[in-house]
Amino acid sequence: MTPLDERFAERDLQSLNPYLLGPFAPIADEIAVADLRVDGEIPKDIDGAYFRNGPNPRVPPKGLHHWFDGDAMLHALYLEGGKASYRNRYVRSRDFCDDERGALKRGGIFSRARDDGGATVYKDTANTDIVCHAGKLTALWYISGRPVRVDPLTLETIGEESFGGRLPGNISAHSKVDPKTGEFVFFDYALYEPWYAYGVASAQNELLHFTQIDLPGPRLPHDMAMTENHVVLMDLPVVFTEAGIREKLWRIHTDPKLPTRFGVLPRRGDGRAVRWFEFDPCYIYHVVNAWEDGDEIVLFCCKYVDNGRPLDPEYGPYAPMVNVLALRAVLTEWRMNLKTGAKKERQVDDAISEFPVINLAYTGRKNRYSYHVAIPDLPTQLFDGLYKYDLSTGTRTKHSFAPNYFGTEPAFAPRVGAKSEDDGYLITIVANADTGASEALIIDAQDFAAPPLARIHIPQRVPLGFHGTWANRSEMSARRA
Repeated sequence: MTPLDERFAERDLQSLNPYLLGPFAPIADEIAVADLRVDGEIPKDIDGAYFRNGPNPRVPPKGLHHWFDGDAMLHALYLEGGKASYRNRYVRSRDFCDDERGALKRGGIFSRARDDGGATVYKDTANTDIVCHAGKLTALWYISGRPVRVDPLTLETIGEESFGGRLPGNISAHSKVDPKTGEFVFFDYALYEPWYAYGVASAQNELLHFTQIDLPGPRLPHDMAMTENHVVLMDLPVVFTEAGIREKLWRIHTDPKLPTRFGVLPRRGDGRAVRWFEFDPCYIYHVVNAWEDGDEIVLFCCKYVDNGRPLDPEYGPYAPMVNVLALRAVLTEWRMNLKTGAKKERQVDDAISEFPVINLAYTGRKNRYSYHVAIPDLPTQLFDGLYKYDLSTGTRTKHSFAPNYFGTEPAFAPRVGAKSEDDGYLITIVANADTGASEALIIDAQDFAAPPLARIHIPQRVPLGFHGTWANRSEMSARRA
């Protein structure tokens, strides 16, 4: 057990929570280190940064603690001229600062929802996704919170983004940036109310469009998709129980009476114009990509499948959380014809994979390749390698991590002067589950199964976390807080 794990070593609730221990345990220090040690060679045609968001409790939690409740910490790996540097910083959101001074009254999702006039009914951590828009990073929270702008060069928090004071509500994680227009396409929803919202902001941070969509009941969407002319929103059958809604508690279940519905809406459409396509019930965490093929919307996602695991009493009251977080999903394609109403679902592969990423230059346009984490059959959310999928054939290639090393979501870094979609590199951070030693890997996307071109040693353990992104240096601009 490492010294950092000893913060939670007493036989209390936290000692039963695997997402506070081992490779998930939080770290205490914010550091910045240049000229990192490298095994192999960093290609000189990489110029930009890999950013990764994730939960990292500032102080040891008290009471029941969900992995999703940890304070947001960003990790950045900067690559230029064959050299690498690293820094990490907390995202100092409004709730982070209020909590730091003891003024925050709202808790995590194991507590009762509390409406105290703030933007959310739970502590908003901004710990889920990280995207680059308008030259800045934006940290986003999975159940819709206030978007937080961050300086991409220093990781200093700039402040909440409101699009000039015109943002009507919140923004959920997994919003999209159009690589052609620079537009930021986002969604919002209310946990305990039956509506969905959708909006568009310009490359200059101006709110261009916002509309609300009525739903049959409160919903818990996680992701959305974008094409050149449409967005795809999700109405999924994993919802709050009646008691959860009545008591404002995080009690969810799969409602067997509900289908999976995809709502297709023009990018600047009124919410009343949404067109719903129904499919067999399933849940979807993450979208691969979507595009238009004639009259059809083509959508690739990772479709959740039952992991078949019983609740494990070893985890005590955390057993349900552990069971849900043992992700099992398969690559699946849906097609929806806007002219005829025809629809089709097709499972592409049976390998268990999740956290898909693509070359971001192809967001909303037809792409051939996607890259996913490979998930072994273990009780906690650990990833032992990466898959490269050819979406045109359904074939995959695996890149396996070293034994006992586990990683998080990668990002695709295009080679400077790239000639094709997969002309570039996959970058991810891995950690040794026993020692905590952390490395960033650079993998040739066109020679995917080969050993990494470079293993960059990071001078402190990087806890396993959530989502990452890549930004070319030309996409980043700095502004002091």
